[in-house]
Amino acid sequence: MSRIEKTLNALKANGRKGLIPFITAGYPTIEQTVPIMHALVEGGADIIEFGMPFSDPMADGPIIQHSSEVALKNGMKLKKVLEQVAEFRQKDDSTPIVLMGYANPIENMGQQAFAEAAAKAGADAVLVVDYPPEESEEFSTMLREQGMDQIFLLAPTSVDERIQHVARIGGGFIYYVSLKGVTGAANIDVAEVRQRINRIKAFVPFPVAVGFGVRDAATARRLSQAADAVVMGTRIIQEMDSVPPAEAPAAVAAFLKPIRKALDE
Repeated sequence: MSRIEKTLNALKANGRKGLIPFITAGYPTIEQTVPIMHALVEGGADIIEFGMPFSDPMADGPIIQHSSEVALKNGMKLKKVLEQVAEFRQKDDSTPIVLMGYANPIENMGQQAFAEAAAKAGADAVLVVDYPPEESEEFSTMLREQGMDQIFLLAPTSVDERIQHVARIGGGFIYYVSLKGVTGAANIDVAEVRQRINRIKAFVPFPVAVGFGVRDAATARRLSQAADAVVMGTRIIQEMDSVPPAEAPAAVAAFLKPIRKALDE
């Protein structure tokens, strides 16, 4: 059983919902990244979504785009991302890590080489924004052979055929995009999200996490009533931005704790 499956099964068995924070590797500094990862767990994270910085992050809003730009200027490379996963694993062998990013750096490394290196580092799944499921059969197989899942995004506009395709080749959990737009947008219609997630669950046998626009404890709690987990990214980056880099770990842990409490109530 994978770390993701074990984690989400345990949450379900205890009537709890998952908290999946996103951070960008190398932001605000390379040195603070792994301490921030551990701070996320301290704050109540169940799974960490670990952003692989890229120069053209098309699905991300301006705040996460900026974090990628800074990380790249800090000298962050895909190889270093995997080194940080391995460093995190030296102290934490249980918290699942999902690598999230874009196709170009993976293609530059080579899909097979990336799959092997990511698994060796201790990653549990990969979400590549611009790998559509219809073109991901081979890559999904590579990941499965290394004991990892390929996680896919589904949107309010996803048709039944795409949902069924994702159900067949995906794994771990579905990342449902709660609105049309980029990360950090607002105006989530919770009733519509609930309806869409119920539709996805009619086809998909694994859990559904909801993200994009989850900004506070109240929204996280409302969305968790329909989803198995919630994903937060933009607000966490904003918390880092509000303090000096050395204080970022403490800031993200403090921010997550009331979110965790709201999900558990």
